[in-house]
Amino acid sequence: MSEPSQTWTILAVLNWTAQRFTEAGLGSPRLDAEVLLAHVLGYSRVQLYTRFDQPLERTELDAYRELIRRRLKGEPVAYLTGTKEFWSLAFKVDPRVLIPRPETELLVETALELTADLPAGVLADVGTGSGAIACALKKERPGWRVLATDVSGDALAVARENAARLGLDLELLEGDLEAPLAAHAPLDLLVSNPPYIDAAELATLQREVRDHEPRLALSPGTDGLAVIRRLVAAAAALLRPGAALALEIGTGQGAAVRALLAGAGFVEVAVRRDYAGHDRVATGRRPA
Repeated sequence: MSEPSQTWTILAVLNWTAQRFTEAGLGSPRLDAEVLLAHVLGYSRVQLYTRFDQPLERTELDAYRELIRRRLKGEPVAYLTGTKEFWSLAFKVDPRVLIPRPETELLVETALELTADLPAGVLADVGTGSGAIACALKKERPGWRVLATDVSGDALAVARENAARLGLDLELLEGDLEAPLAAHAPLDLLVSNPPYIDAAELATLQREVRDHEPRLALSPGTDGLAVIRRLVAAAAALLRPGAALALEIGTGQGAAVRALLAGAGFVEVAVRRDYAGHDRVATGRRPA
């Protein structure tokens, strides 16, 4: 977009940007171009399609160029716009927290199924990050008490802002894994999307994930199961008899996590796969 005399319409800008993103090897070039331009203009993506002939003002072009520059350096689109949708809710996200993934909605679905027969109770989301899982569950279980923990005070600040903006009452607790929950036991459900990517696998991730999202939320280090192992070992003491544990896990970790749950005395142990066919959610119940 260097020709000063050219009139840059929405369509022309989108076409140019999508081509540039394609040449840079970005995974969803047209979508990224549309999301970023819609953010700059304050439009929905549908509105872009109804205004293809609209020329952009100089200030709008300058703002869009800056986002293009940052995207080409690998910054995730969600950090550039500051928002990400999860469970039909809009969450504020920034580099303090992991960006919520669509596949994590399976964890929410599973948690709701596990508590379908309980009118009220206490549930905890360990490692809440942006608060996406906890807020989604509070939205669907308004009568429940929802605790959300994180070792990162910065992450809890983001979760607190999201909960307040969505009008959802969460109890936010700072501390490592299960430690802040001891005073609030027994729980009727414990859920977590813990860090589960081992150090060797980090190198294979997309640059935008590897270089920009918080490492603490992605990987526990050399052993991808280190945090899951600790959570499984601690969960039984926190859960009411008959209560459930649900964990997001990584591809290929199903058998190992199933064994961990069974070894810790959990029953009804199961592993659910996501729509791509990958191991995604492991569950078990404390014996009644």
